[in-house]
Amino acid sequence: MKINTKFTLGSQQGRDILSHLTRELAIEKFSSLVDEQILTDYIHKHFNKATLIAETNDMSNQWLVVYVDDTPAGYACITSKGERPALLAGKRAMCIADFGVLHKYATPAVIDSLFEKCLSVCQGVDGIWITEYAQNPLILYFESKGFTLTKTGFQATELPLKYVSMIR
Repeated sequence: MKINTKFTLGSQQGRDILSHLTRELAIEKFSSLVDEQILTDYIHKHFNKATLIAETNDMSNQWLVVYVDDTPAGYACITSKGERPALLAGKRAMCIADFGVLHKYATPAVIDSLFEKCLSVCQGVDGIWITEYAQNPLILYFESKGFTLTKTGFQATELPLKYVSMIR
């Protein structure tokens, strides 16, 4: 199995790959946790063509895609935007704003490839933060990689889920 993580640009091909991955991962993550219509509205709002064009062309964001045997298997979005945790106020910090690997590819090697590329992008900053829904199984993974919980039980999106904030 060949695993490769690469930057994705705002080209049509890059947006098509991200459109597929963002939608599929949102369904995998949230379909058992929220009402179908709420999830459909969330996907339409956050992962439509216009939003993906704006987000991939935003200089504050960097998008990564992990490939398994040349097939897109997951993605991450790293950004300097967003409300940072109080512990990182006034510091140079980056946010892993979204991170996921499709279930059928979610082996430790694939997850590690994507995560290590995220860390490489974030070199030279004082801290990294992640905000994730509390039931995300990757929280234990992030903790094993040095992230600590700083805030729990808050609502971060329009999805009716509790979220946690973690920093490293």
